[in-house]
Amino acid sequence: MNKILHPFLPISFFLISAFTLAPAPANDFCGIKNTAFKAGEVVNMTVYYTLGAYIAAGEATFTTTLERYNGRPAYHFVGEGKSYPFFDNFFKVRDRYESYVDTATLLPMKFMRNVNEGGHKIYNNVTFNQTSNTAVSTNGVFKITDCMQDVVSAMYYARNIRFENYKPGDKIPFDMYLDDEIYHLYIRYMGKEKVKTKYGKFNAIKFKPLLVKGTMFEGGEKMTAWVTDDANRLLLRVESPISVGSIKVDMMSYKNLRYPLKSLVGLR
Repeated sequence: MNKILHPFLPISFFLISAFTLAPAPANDFCGIKNTAFKAGEVVNMTVYYTLGAYIAAGEATFTTTLERYNGRPAYHFVGEGKSYPFFDNFFKVRDRYESYVDTATLLPMKFMRNVNEGGHKIYNNVTFNQTSNTAVSTNGVFKITDCMQDVVSAMYYARNIRFENYKPGDKIPFDMYLDDEIYHLYIRYMGKEKVKTKYGKFNAIKFKPLLVKGTMFEGGEKMTAWVTDDANRLLLRVESPISVGSIKVDMMSYKNLRYPLKSLVGLR
């Protein structure tokens, strides 16, 4: 299986490859004020797999709390993903990702990955020094680039992007650290449209990441993601073909959003 993309990580929609930046603001991933979420937010999503009809294969939960890390205020993001019992027989997934993020810059200070995917286990504990551009992980000390993100922090950071500064087709870059490697990534802003999910119908903002080719996902811009077109920028849906069939990830419930969900135009 692709070392980055698996039934949990597509929800983040950040598994991508390098590019040349199109004309657009170039610092949206290098220090930004959080205006999209608040501590106490909980979001639940369901992962569907299809070979014709969609079948619920697993779920993911994202939680946000306000804590302190090394004496500084920090958002503690936790993302947990698991496959349902039937799919455990084919490929059991039990994943937990954590990120401690500076509330002032939304840059990560600590990242933990503890996953079990089909019996393949990975544990990595990473401390970032964004000033000296170093990451100290379970496996050693590594140089990083400016404004480094991790898998979970990038998702929350992206919710604060100033989309009004972009036009459809623009690419928005960032660097992400995973498995002691740096990935030069981008998401392509596709504009706005209505999307109908398992929860309801929404006014939404649409993205397309350029996927890294792997054993599960094809390369190219095959994955599509939608977030609410309101102040929450809540992730609603992710869709992508895979080597056999396709997946769809839908937001199913939420608690403690920072703002009313004004983008919802009709329940299911």
